[in-house]
Amino acid sequence: MTVILAVIYILIFVIFALIAYAVLQIKLFGMKVKDFWSFIEANQMLDKLYKFAKQYEKLSPQEQIIYLSEAEKIFKAFDSVPNELWEEEYDKYKEVLSKYKDIRMLRWADKARQKN
Repeated sequence: MTVILAVIYILIFVIFALIAYAVLQIKLFGMKVKDFWSFIEANQMLDKLYKFAKQYEKLSPQEQIIYLSEAEKIFKAFDSVPNELWEEEYDKYKEVLSKYKDIRMLRWADKARQKN
């Protein structure tokens, strides 16, 4: 019984040591843990928006608003981490950014037309 408890304590210690090491590495990289976690979540959303941008050419006004707000969250999260972390995702990021700019221009042109 004591051997099992000793193994459990050692495993718990190893888990906490690994977590502490990961936090230390994140901080040494010059980031906050919260920023890193936001980046991970944004990276997952980037994949979804990338597929969405590739799939749909025309979006309804409501879909455009949702796309814009989600893209802005992604841009903010990606801006808070060093570029070296997301070099592999650059093409997806660029595609989402391009779609974001296109939607912004369309919405701006529609507002300009409505004013006239």
